[in-house]
Amino acid sequence: FAFDPVTESGVATVGDESFDSVQRAVDAAEPGETVYLRGRFDERVVVNTTGVTVTTAPDARAVIDGGQEGDVLTVAAANVTVRDLWIRNSGMDTSTNDAGVWIDAPNVTVADSRLTEITFGVWVDGVDDAALRNNTIVGRESVTPRSYRGNGIQLWKTTGTLVEDNRITDARDGIYYSWASNVTARGNTLWDLRYGVHYMYSHRNRLVNNTAVDNDVGYALMLSEEIEVVNNTAANNTGTSGHGLLLKRIDYSMIRGNTLVDNQRGIYSLNSADNEITDNLLLGNQIGFHLTAGTSGERVVGNSFVGNRRHVQAVTSDTHVWNGSERGNYWSDAGAADLDDDGVSELRYRPAGLVEKLVRENPAAAVFTNSPAFEAIRRAERTLPIVDAPGVVDYHPLERSPHDWRDHYARDRDD
Repeated sequence: FAFDPVTESGVATVGDESFDSVQRAVDAAEPGETVYLRGRFDERVVVNTTGVTVTTAPDARAVIDGGQEGDVLTVAAANVTVRDLWIRNSGMDTSTNDAGVWIDAPNVTVADSRLTEITFGVWVDGVDDAALRNNTIVGRESVTPRSYRGNGIQLWKTTGTLVEDNRITDARDGIYYSWASNVTARGNTLWDLRYGVHYMYSHRNRLVNNTAVDNDVGYALMLSEEIEVVNNTAANNTGTSGHGLLLKRIDYSMIRGNTLVDNQRGIYSLNSADNEITDNLLLGNQIGFHLTAGTSGERVVGNSFVGNRRHVQAVTSDTHVWNGSERGNYWSDAGAADLDDDGVSELRYRPAGLVEKLVRENPAAAVFTNSPAFEAIRRAERTLPIVDAPGVVDYHPLERSPHDWRDHYARDRDD
C-alpha cells in the first residue's frame, strides 16, 4: 500500500473552537461532541471524554503520526468513535505492545480508517463490545521475520466485539484472539501474514465470510471450543506450515461451507474432538484433509474433495467413518457406482487406509506410495469390504459434487 502524504499543518475543530493539537481538542470536547481534524498532527493522543467522535473534516485529509513512540491513539473513555482517520507510525516495541489504536474502554468504534507503519494495529485490552469496521491495517513489511511484528488486531479478554470488513496485511497475525469470547469476525480480507486468524483459549466465537490468501496458515484455531467457522475462503496458504484451516485441540465446533483451495493442506486436525465438518470444498490442495494425533468423534459429511494430490492423510490407529446415515462426501477419484439413481454410490471409498499404515510403520516404503502395487491395494480397499485397516472410510460417497468447484479455475477440469 502507498498513500499520498499529508503535509498541511493540522487544525482540530470542536464547535467554534480550533486547535493545533488533537489532544487539546479532545480535552476541550464535551460528551457527545465531534472533533474534526484536517492536516497532519505529530503527536500521541489519549481520549478521556466519554462519547466523543474523532474524525476527518468533510472534504479534508488528516493523519496522526506517533513518531515511532508508544501508542498513537489511546481510547480511555467509553462510547468513543474514531472514524475516517489515518493513524501511523506507532512505536516499534512488541514487548510494550505499541499500537496504532489502544482501546481501554467499552463500546468503542474504530471505522473507515487506515493504520500504517504500526507494530500492533488495534489492541482491544480487556474491554467489551468494540466495533472494528472497514479499516485498512498495514504493518511493517521491513521487519523480518514476521514473528518480530505485532498483530493487525489483538483481542484480549473481550466479549461481544465485532470485527468486520477489515483489510489486514504485513503484520504477524491478522486477527489474534486471546481469552476472547462471543466475537464475530466477518468479511475480513487477510494476506501476507503468518496466520490470517489465530485463536487461543477463545470460546463461542463466529468466523464468517472471511478470506485468507497467501499466508503461512489461513485460519489457525487452537485450544478453543464451540467455534463457528462458516463460508470462509482459504487459498494458497503454502508457507512453513501451509494449512488452510488448522484445528489444534478444537472441540465441539462447526466447520461448514468453507472453500479451501490450493493450500499445502486444506484442513489439518490435531487432537480435536466432536467437530461437525460439513459442506466444505477442498480443492487442489497437496493434502485435502490431514487427520492426526488423537482427533476423534468428527462428523464429516457433504464435503467435496476435488483434485487434491492426496485427499486424506490419516495418522490413526482407528477407523474413522466419514458419512451420515444416507450420504457421505464427494471424492473426485472415487469411481462411484450409483445403481439406484439416488445420488449415492453403492461402492464404499477409502481415501486413507492400509497404504498409509504401511508407510507410517515403515517410512522407507514412502518411495513406493505411487507405485502400481500400492495403487492396487488402494483399489481393493475402495471396493472390497474384506480388505480393511485403520484410516478413513466413506460408505456412502456422493456421485456428484454439491459444489461448483470449476468456478475456481480459468478452465474446466474433469471431475
